Amino acid sequence: MIFAREVSDDLTSLVKKIDAATEKNSDCKMGSFVVFLNDDEALEKKLKEVAKSADLKKVVLSIDNPAGPRGYDIPKDADVTVVLYNKRKVEANFAFKKGELKSADVEKIVADLKKILPAK
Repeated sequence: MIFAREVSDDLTSLVKKIDAATEKNSDCKMGSFVVFLNDDEALEKKLKEVAKSADLKKVVLSIDNPAGPRGYDIPKDADVTVVLYNKRKVEANFAFKKGELKSADVEKIVADLKKILPAK
């Protein structure tokens, strides 16, 4: 589960890698989604373009209000929040302010997917 305020190259890189991992692990019912916390009217069109250019197959892209869904208490200064969970138990949680998410962070998040996937 990823919450994001806006589209960026590093976020797109993360989403593409999460999408590939989700497709690879579909047999264990891994699901992935991104909730964009933004009320920009042009965002829907932009997300459709991102989904097409990134060739996303499994990740669901959605839009919610800037405060986010009730009960999740997403920090206002968090540009990207990633929560890896399995059976309602959070196994890893990452939060990045605007401009902080970098390629090394993307690799760390992808490496931590093993925490929510069954051992092979």
